[in-house]
Amino acid sequence: MAKKGTSQKSTVNRVLILQIVVMLILLVITTAFVSYTTRKNALDHMATITEERAQIVSNYVANAEKTLTAYSRAAQITDLMLHPNDPEYFAIAQEYTENFSRDVAFLEGIYASTWDTKVLTHTNSKIVGMTTRQDEGPRTALQQAMIDAGNGVYDTGIILSPASGKQIVSMYKAVWANGQPIGLVGIGIFTDGLIADLHNLANRDLSNSYYSMVNVNDDTYIFHRNDYMISQVAEDETVKTLCARARNGEDLQPGNFEFRGTDGDSYIASYSYMKDHNWILMINDNKGEVYRVAYLMRMFLMLFGLLMLGMIIVFSVINKKQEQINQKLSSQVVKTEKTKQSLTTAMFKDLLTEANNRVSFSMDAAKLEKRPEGCYYFVFFDISGFSLINSTYGNDAGDQVLLSTVTALRKVFVNGTIYRTGSDEFLIVIPSDDTTNAYNEVINSVNTAHAILLTPHDTPAGQVTAEYKIAVAKKSENINASIISSLKDLTNRNGDAVFGQVQYVDLDQAF
Repeated sequence: MAKKGTSQKSTVNRVLILQIVVMLILLVITTAFVSYTTRKNALDHMATITEERAQIVSNYVANAEKTLTAYSRAAQITDLMLHPNDPEYFAIAQEYTENFSRDVAFLEGIYASTWDTKVLTHTNSKIVGMTTRQDEGPRTALQQAMIDAGNGVYDTGIILSPASGKQIVSMYKAVWANGQPIGLVGIGIFTDGLIADLHNLANRDLSNSYYSMVNVNDDTYIFHRNDYMISQVAEDETVKTLCARARNGEDLQPGNFEFRGTDGDSYIASYSYMKDHNWILMINDNKGEVYRVAYLMRMFLMLFGLLMLGMIIVFSVINKKQEQINQKLSSQVVKTEKTKQSLTTAMFKDLLTEANNRVSFSMDAAKLEKRPEGCYYFVFFDISGFSLINSTYGNDAGDQVLLSTVTALRKVFVNGTIYRTGSDEFLIVIPSDDTTNAYNEVINSVNTAHAILLTPHDTPAGQVTAEYKIAVAKKSENINASIISSLKDLTNRNGDAVFGQVQYVDLDQAF
């Protein structure tokens, strides 16, 4: 009998040791995999933000080009170029230039000159009559660059203005008549607005990050958190290597690299090459912050593994019969929970996007209590012309646009509840404080989501671009489903959303 008991004890010990060994192996593998995946997701998130910000920079430059083009097409400007010595035409053009400049944000100056660069009209009337390119070499180079640009704009990039000493977006455009250039127009836009736009868009999970941007042509900084580095050659060898690769015609894809900061800490830079302007935009952040989630997950898994090992040792002595009973009970609980979840999903969830449906919103709205010192923000996104997307690309492509729309909204509005209130309509409910900071945070989130959604959607039919109607409302009491109609009416009146211009209504004041 003693031998039989010893044999059973030995078998139990061997099984226990085997369980511990297997658990340790699984713990090591799982920790390594989760750590790798989490770090990769962190870098992908950083890359996405960098691409979005690069698009904002491109849009800022494009808006400046549109402004200069509109100015060049004014009859007052072309008439003055055709009659450069006529005081009456000068007075009309100067008045138009001064009035035009008042509507241009962050404008340093805008002007028109003869083809030989003699200023005919300028935002600053004191400069009229000055020749900006007195030397033939620089003047001929500028004229040739504008001729090469044709009816387009010759973009000289972001430079330090010789007039103000500040950074500006500088560009020129030839004015044509009968196939010949009769003059040129030029504009300088301060980059202050661009920098403000970038910093107003919060980088979730990267609160200590900062921007930098280098000119590929000469390796000099255009942006940097340290002002003294602007227009200085980058010292980091990786940055220089990236610039050299771009200059050599390489198709430089978005990526990241590590570097040592002046404070001795390790940093990660995510970069995006803006080929049209020959700039590289980078978002830089402390390595510890970028990988913070990965470090926390690793610690959690280690603690979890130790807990599991302890549980294996403790529960190894539990009666086999009791384990069977527990398994049956556990199986029944799981089945019951799955049944409950299935019923809930069928009643209150949209099966395609897994967002809450309109029925769910109607029930939730009735439960929203009055917030004496707070409010609720309601953000409404309507895919413009969604039926055309379905008819043009197919229902599968339309479904993918809906799915990626909800994915983007979830990514941005982490504290909001998302509802699909129509075939192409989505509503986000956000409880908030009734403060200016809370309002700005909501508007910034709307702009961030809009920037993501303006990026073409990947679908089975290829990339599909969608436009959106967007509206935001605030309300603190008497909330019901009619708020959807109010937001829909607001978007229908204003049409497709323009980036950075959010349609907003305070429903507490409206009623």
